[in-house]
Amino acid sequence: MKNRLMMCIALSGISTFSLAAVSPEEAAKLGDSLTPWGAIKEGNSEGTIPAYTGGLRTAPEGFEPDSGFWVDPYKDEEPLFRIDASNMDQYADNLSAGQKHLLQTNPDYYLDIFPSHRTAAYPEKVVEATIRNATECNTEKDGLAVDAACRGGLPFPIPQSGNEVLWNQQLRYKIGSGYSTTASSNSWIIDSNGSVTKAAEQQTFEEMPYYQVDQDDRNPEMYARVFSLNRYPARRAGEVTVLADFLDPIDQPRRAWSYSPGQRRIKLAPEFAFDTPVASQGGVTLFDELQMFSGSQERFDYKLVGRKEMFIPYNAYEFYFDCGQEEQMLEKHANPECERWELHRVWVVEATLKSGSRHVYAKRTYYLDEDTFGVGLYDAWDQQGSLYRSMFLSGVQLYDLDIPYNVKNVIYDFNKGMYGVINDGLKGGYQFDPTPLPERNMAPESIVSRYSQR
Repeated sequence: MKNRLMMCIALSGISTFSLAAVSPEEAAKLGDSLTPWGAIKEGNSEGTIPAYTGGLRTAPEGFEPDSGFWVDPYKDEEPLFRIDASNMDQYADNLSAGQKHLLQTNPDYYLDIFPSHRTAAYPEKVVEATIRNATECNTEKDGLAVDAACRGGLPFPIPQSGNEVLWNQQLRYKIGSGYSTTASSNSWIIDSNGSVTKAAEQQTFEEMPYYQVDQDDRNPEMYARVFSLNRYPARRAGEVTVLADFLDPIDQPRRAWSYSPGQRRIKLAPEFAFDTPVASQGGVTLFDELQMFSGSQERFDYKLVGRKEMFIPYNAYEFYFDCGQEEQMLEKHANPECERWELHRVWVVEATLKSGSRHVYAKRTYYLDEDTFGVGLYDAWDQQGSLYRSMFLSGVQLYDLDIPYNVKNVIYDFNKGMYGVINDGLKGGYQFDPTPLPERNMAPESIVSRYSQR
């Protein structure tokens, strides 16, 4: 009997182990010494990270609602200091491997460090659901799945594992209860010779059923859905890609579909996962590193290292809305004049490839802002231990919507000596609609019928 039990466990591959929510005593810190989403409320002892006082909820002068663009509330600030190759050792403990590599190999690259502003703010119903989740939300299947009862708020405001931090990243609040769109989301690729190519121009649609708790026709197991319509290049115009992700990716792996006008049919695309390169982003990004992490956590072990102070791209209004499409890119790196760096506390997670699993990376490190779980830094190393890719995912607080928004990023491929500027919405801006579309409009066939002929 014992041997039969051991065989069943071995064949199952994934155990049913769950990590319990925190105790009521631990959860009582939320709203007291911690913010409702688990960030340390106090500033640091040096005064270089401020205390959290409620976030940014007031629109600056000149802001036009529904324009798709947000005015920079800090446009008149000057940098506190600059980090470059000459003084980077002084700040080494607060820099990622990718930042150090860029500074070491590019004499003209630098980080302008600005005053830190903790601008994150959330709707009250998201705050209430997040506090509830602290004592009621659980992971399942060795941390690879999340209980569907967690919907409506960040699942793990007091994370106990690396898996939980990554689930907070995947389930972060960045859209609202409706959906976000871009009329033109561009991906720019800069090759090793400094030549700039527009890899794609897409109309995008993104929603999170995880936060659509009042929408009765949504699958409660689905947490995110996105589709994109290609406008450029001409050879790919009219192509549609649809992705749907689920809270239990072991039982319900990512569902992906693609439509090609030439073939005039919709087909499943199971390859749109893990280390498959994203064609619309010039191959510089993999499907499981979209916006830093995307999809299933099953191929890596995730270790929660703890919190750390890091210089991360924050309140990047200039990069999102003011730097022109030509201005934001230089030959070897993004234009540092367009970037804004601030000192913030981050959650640090180290990922190591599981024995027997396949991936182009052997190790990854994530640095995720404690207030948003989205903004931050990401490094990945290949099987030989060399730094392969690094990503800087910046964000802005949408002060009229109570949304910490983080999609635009720069990703560097050090192996090929190239980089990309991804999810650039300068042409048309980023639009948000508070009303979800009916589920009948979200089937792949309906999406293709509505958008492929536009």
